[in-house]
Amino acid sequence: MMRRLALLLPLALFAPAQQVSLINTVRKLIDQRDVAGAERVARSWQANNPASPELAAALTWVARGALAAKNLDQADALAGEAGKMASRFLIGQKLDDDPWLPTAVGASIEVHAQVLGARGERPEAVAYLQSQLKQFAGTSLPERIRKNINLLDMDGKPAPPLDLSAAQWLGAKPPSLAALRGHPVLLFFWAHWCSDCKAEVAIVANLQRTFAPQGLVVVGPTRLYGYVAGGDDAPPAKEKAYIEEIRRRYYAGLPGMTVPLSAANFIAYGASTTPTLVLIDRAGVVRYYHPGAVPEAELNARIRALL
Repeated sequence: MMRRLALLLPLALFAPAQQVSLINTVRKLIDQRDVAGAERVARSWQANNPASPELAAALTWVARGALAAKNLDQADALAGEAGKMASRFLIGQKLDDDPWLPTAVGASIEVHAQVLGARGERPEAVAYLQSQLKQFAGTSLPERIRKNINLLDMDGKPAPPLDLSAAQWLGAKPPSLAALRGHPVLLFFWAHWCSDCKAEVAIVANLQRTFAPQGLVVVGPTRLYGYVAGGDDAPPAKEKAYIEEIRRRYYAGLPGMTVPLSAANFIAYGASTTPTLVLIDRAGVVRYYHPGAVPEAELNARIRALL
């Protein structure tokens, strides 16, 4: 139950109050771009408490702040320290048994790969991420790791085929990407719990109305998460019915959008962030890959460039 809720709610909600204070304080300082202040808070905590997954997660937030500030050496050092600290807690337990370990391990991998990419070592970054993908197969990390591989390596590559083998979808039966050759395709990955996805619907709907006469096809992959409203556990049939309710209520502006229902698509496209938007040209090649919400003007320009 906790693992499923962690997909829906901030991980800080599952830690004791003092530990929430550590993470929240560090994150607020990083949001304010005060990397030095965030590190002081984390180091003060470290001086007075034993090593823990929570502390490792806090250090990865500092690492992400340093990366955003382009302090590559500091970011890499902090990510390495956090990763080593977190690895101690993988002995004797599974990664997803602790609410903080996926954050600590996933972010340490992500920051190190992004540092390599920023240093111009893109092949090394991709090779590193691929090794981590193998190491953490069967955990909650493959989507996040694949996202980072795709950020480095997907643009200009053939789009991975969509998984339609489970024969599950919402609305009309989705076509394969091969069947859509000759059309530009916008993949709009969404989740039933995602407020940012709902906010993106109006943008995607406007683009569909504008560019559908020129051949644009919108496909909206989603997946099962094992729960419904409030984080209540749900078997697949119940959750699928709930997702259909969400689709009809919040995605009515996209009535023609086919919706493949498969976790495999999220792994292949690294859609650990929702929404994730992927633009594929008429030849089936990825021309734009973006985890997170996108302004309409940017998507409009990208689509026009393909047309």
